[in-house]
Amino acid sequence: MQENIFKKLIYTLSIVVPLVVVLLFKLHIEGYDTRFLPPIYATTNGITAILLLVALWAIKNKNVELHKKLIQVSLGLSLLFLALYVARHITSSEIIFGDSNFNGILEEEEKSAVGMYRSLYLIILITHIALSVVVIPFVLFAYMRGILNQIDKHKKIVRFAFPIWLYVAITGVIVYLMISPYYY
Repeated sequence: MQENIFKKLIYTLSIVVPLVVVLLFKLHIEGYDTRFLPPIYATTNGITAILLLVALWAIKNKNVELHKKLIQVSLGLSLLFLALYVARHITSSEIIFGDSNFNGILEEEEKSAVGMYRSLYLIILITHIALSVVVIPFVLFAYMRGILNQIDKHKKIVRFAFPIWLYVAITGVIVYLMISPYYY
């Protein structure tokens, strides 16, 4: 019974969260200076990546309680990242990779100046965004299986969830480092 409730909640969140984020991105609120947020949410991604690796180490060393706590903190940091990221994007104009004169237009000279780095940035950004949506049900199902002490099922899901979540956390930092020179 409890498992069915969790499943319905996970399926709902896996659909609703990305849809709400997309809808919120269409909203624009003026008058707030949120330029301080990107380094904070990049840091939450970096800490999440480190905690995920420590959580892996903890479970490999049979420290289940530490593993649980680290995963819970990682989930919290991921939620914090999402909230800060949305807050930044609904209160600010889009930042364009390569827009060195900060006019909101990527001119040919600017595009030439960044060259293939722009393509690399876009590949990392697109995979980061796509996998951040894909990972939601994986992480939630893995967490549910862990809570319900269904360890074999938990391990099967984690084989997919862990590397995707780690990739999303690490690429979040990389995306920030690459785009940060173009913040104004």
